[in-house]
Amino acid sequence: MKTRAEREAQGRRGERLAAWYLQIKGWHIVGRRIKTPRGEVDIVARRGRTVAFIEVKWRASAAERDEAIDHWRLRRVVAAAEALTSRFVRDGDEPRIDVLLLAPRHLPRHIVNATLA
Repeated sequence: MKTRAEREAQGRRGERLAAWYLQIKGWHIVGRRIKTPRGEVDIVARRGRTVAFIEVKWRASAAERDEAIDHWRLRRVVAAAEALTSRFVRDGDEPRIDVLLLAPRHLPRHIVNATLA
């Protein structure tokens, strides 16, 4: 079992890889690891008029990756994004919540406009 420090280092590595992936896809990273009293957003990225508040999850396998996000975690990201909207979203922008799931030797799974439904 990994220590908390090892999990933290792995999470940071996943966030760096996610930011790199998003930049390749044309996104501009405008914020990382932003904490609010309501939760944390791993990455805030902008492409044109779209502002994405992105939750990043790194898992050891594709099967674990695909199970990494749940209603509770997504709800915390939504709450944190709501707290950050005035900081990052301008008039005419379209905010959304995305999830980027990563696993070694697999392409990232990008869930666009993730919802609580």
